[in-house]
Amino acid sequence: MAELAVILVWPALAGYLEAAIAYAGDGVRPGRLSRFAIWGVRIGWLAQTALLVVQATRAEGFPWGTWAGSLNLFVWLVVGAYLIWGCRAPFRLLGLVVMPLAAVLFTVAWLSGGAGTGGGSELGDVFLAFHVGLILAAFAGFTLAAGLAGLYLWQERRLKSHAPGVLRQRAPSQAALDSLTGRTILVALPALTLGLAVGLARLGSEGGGFDAVMAVALLTWAAYAAFLFLRYEAGWRGRRTAYLALAAFALVAVALVPVTHF
Repeated sequence: MAELAVILVWPALAGYLEAAIAYAGDGVRPGRLSRFAIWGVRIGWLAQTALLVVQATRAEGFPWGTWAGSLNLFVWLVVGAYLIWGCRAPFRLLGLVVMPLAAVLFTVAWLSGGAGTGGGSELGDVFLAFHVGLILAAFAGFTLAAGLAGLYLWQERRLKSHAPGVLRQRAPSQAALDSLTGRTILVALPALTLGLAVGLARLGSEGGGFDAVMAVALLTWAAYAAFLFLRYEAGWRGRRTAYLALAAFALVAVALVPVTHF
């Protein structure tokens, strides 16, 4: 079983790397390599799905309770969320951000032991499934929202500078990018809320204290709650919300490291 897990790492990593390279090439010569990139995403994600199934079958307990294991699961969630709509022609440019990130983080998870078939966590399976799973799902959504915000700013800059070839790039309109960024965060924030509520309830029942990890997690929640308030109540749109989404994502990057120790 352990050998099977190692074998599955390679097609997953190869698929993600191939997709990252193909998306980069397609950015230079639009329409030439997008089909290969999409198949790389699909093959890599299916191989990683099989890897997670092997880990779940082999582990005695929750198999992604370590930092490396949670990073492995996070990559799978990000790529899975991207597959829902990111492979459609208007949003393929997002693959320029998502797939290199997925390839790098999956490599880090693998080298750190997160793609192996070690034992489970000492914490309860139900707690970790809800707490870690919901938080990582929310972080995956925030990652895509940051990519959409970055694509919005890139497209705005290209249009204003009248960069050569900008019209050859099939990209969604800025209005669509702005709207999808908001909707993605609107879906992801409730998942983060539930994940934090489970963690806080567990700490309360065990008499735990407030620490830096909790502070970062709650600050992340507050940042995205502020994003939704400013967008849907104060009427913020466009560049301001794009910058806000990227600023809030910086907190996700900080919170992602200790999330499994909450």
